[in-house]
Amino acid sequence: FYTKTPCIPATAMSFRTSSSSSGYGVRGDSLSPLALSAAATLAAAIVVQVATPADPWGKSRRFLRQLKRQEKGNLTSASNVKSSVGEYERLHANETSVEERNSNYTNLVNSYYDLATLFYEWGWGASFHFSNRHPHESFDEATRRHEFYLASKLGLSSALGKVGDALRTRMNGDYAESDEAREGSTPSMARVKVLDVGCGIGGPMRNICKFAGVDVTGLTLNQYQVNRGNELCQADAHFRNAKGDGLPDVRCRSVQGDFMKQPFEPSSFDAAYAIEATCHAPDRVGCYSEIRRVLKPGAIFACYEWCLTDKYDANNPEHVSIKKQIEEGDGLPDIASTHHCLTALKKAGFEILEERDLVNDEYGGWQVPATGEYSVSKEAKKHHRGGKPWMLPLMPSWNPFTQRFQFNWFGLRLTKYSLKVMEFLRLAPAGTSRTQILLQSGGMGLARGGELGIFTPMYLMVGRVPLDKVD
Repeated sequence: FYTKTPCIPATAMSFRTSSSSSGYGVRGDSLSPLALSAAATLAAAIVVQVATPADPWGKSRRFLRQLKRQEKGNLTSASNVKSSVGEYERLHANETSVEERNSNYTNLVNSYYDLATLFYEWGWGASFHFSNRHPHESFDEATRRHEFYLASKLGLSSALGKVGDALRTRMNGDYAESDEAREGSTPSMARVKVLDVGCGIGGPMRNICKFAGVDVTGLTLNQYQVNRGNELCQADAHFRNAKGDGLPDVRCRSVQGDFMKQPFEPSSFDAAYAIEATCHAPDRVGCYSEIRRVLKPGAIFACYEWCLTDKYDANNPEHVSIKKQIEEGDGLPDIASTHHCLTALKKAGFEILEERDLVNDEYGGWQVPATGEYSVSKEAKKHHRGGKPWMLPLMPSWNPFTQRFQFNWFGLRLTKYSLKVMEFLRLAPAGTSRTQILLQSGGMGLARGGELGIFTPMYLMVGRVPLDKVD
């Protein structure tokens, strides 16, 4: 699902001599279209493996190993993949109300991420979110830019100043403002504590930690994601602090917890952010209030929210169908509107500093110049300079060397039956193909919602905790 690099399976080929007109194998001196296609696929896979950093075979091997681990007690929601997908499908059945999904949101979210995390990491990378791509920008560059932009809203230098006031004397002996300024007069950014609300396996957390040098704690409900995130943090020496400086051994880590009932003391963090995560919350006011509780006075919270836009029409059957597809394919109890989320942030006690839909920011793509909205009109095509909209990886294509191939009618069937064969051969757990079908359906809903402009995955909200906050 959502693969950004070609992951092309090696295809076994057999050539046979035949005088029939069946069209298979070798006939006379010519290869059949089937054999040529198989040879071309294998050749392309070898080229991609050898000549690019994509490593599709390595990723596929790791993916299969992790799938097998899931069947050995590594799931949060059930004993095996088949049971987990069954529980997830039950919670999203038509007869299940939004109220029941909200009340069972922990089961819903755990079932979803037990199933989806491996597919996300295999195909999308460690950062489970979307971003528009500027001209000449790679997928990974766009992903990091999107994360760094959100980090730039957190006021981290101001947070360091507040931390530094308490540390200057200890670091420099008798400190006075009249002293000559010198290196070491401020503490390390590693003393600024930042919370990632809904961290997944920690891709954004690690990128922001490297970018800003801050200490980041990631919170996620799913224990599999906690284990995987900490595995990746521990594996990178960059995140280790020097011994003897009073800091934790590792500068970023994941912890298990519900962001509706966070396992932290009041006023524990200097800043917090969420990237396409709090959409899983059954109650936005409750979620944002809990974030406010663990932030210090004056601290900033910034987030990208999944929202319905003003273009969504609850009386339009296509819009309703797209909304349901996104909810089912992405583990959401319901999708809130931009107005609902902004109002909830204010009700939770935050001072609103900034809000806007980043989907419509200028990125040199297929946009109406006056509004920034996605369009395929002549005016938008003339405006296009090579930028790519966030939902492009989810839109169908007949190019077999892109991930978009899986979203055309043939690719959907090919993926489905390939996974069924893997299940039959016990290379993948039972239920894997059903998981992929759910994820593909969600991807198609997201793509269509983005095309129509009724959905956004990047509604930016920035709020500040009042200075007179009382715990």
